[in-house]
Amino acid sequence: MTTNRSVDFFDSQFRRQLEAREFALNPFEQAALPYLAGRVLDLGCGLGNLSLAAARRGCEVLAVDASPTAIAHLTRTATEEGLRLTAVEADLPGFQVPGSFDTAVAIGLLMFMPCPDALALLETVKRAVRPGGCAVVNVLVQGTTYLDMFDGDRHCLFAPDDLERAFGGWTALLSRADEFPAPGGALKRFSTVVARRVDG
Repeated sequence: MTTNRSVDFFDSQFRRQLEAREFALNPFEQAALPYLAGRVLDLGCGLGNLSLAAARRGCEVLAVDASPTAIAHLTRTATEEGLRLTAVEADLPGFQVPGSFDTAVAIGLLMFMPCPDALALLETVKRAVRPGGCAVVNVLVQGTTYLDMFDGDRHCLFAPDDLERAFGGWTALLSRADEFPAPGGALKRFSTVVARRVDG
């Protein structure tokens, strides 16, 4: 397992969240949840709050993250609750998606790798969606000034309209921009797209 500063940053954050029992969905997960159905792929699932919410609603979930803390928590919770949720610890760049899904999710993931890897993984997400299924993707965009969670220059800030262009030919169900304050007076700027695949 390749580790980097971003994985360590979030693994520490997840340990703190577990100790504090902070399991609320973030705003992007709240926006995504209504679109999750059937067989769900959650790439970069983090602590797994969205994966668990989907599984508790009856979805079959494959949750993937590089954080050992997150995957151990998800595996334990899924076993205790008898959920149809499989948690896999894996490096995300180059991850081989097993099969196809009704919903593929990548929230807060693609910006944590160089742009060529991010764009390749975005195509992987799109290919993983069955016709009629949905993709839910959220990224940081240019104008973001909070960079503490990145591993040096191993990151990709998308242009504000990159996601919409990437899903050209799909049916847009949601497209929004958000901005949040970050430590030290910095900013986080996000783009979120939910799109339905319409081709056969």
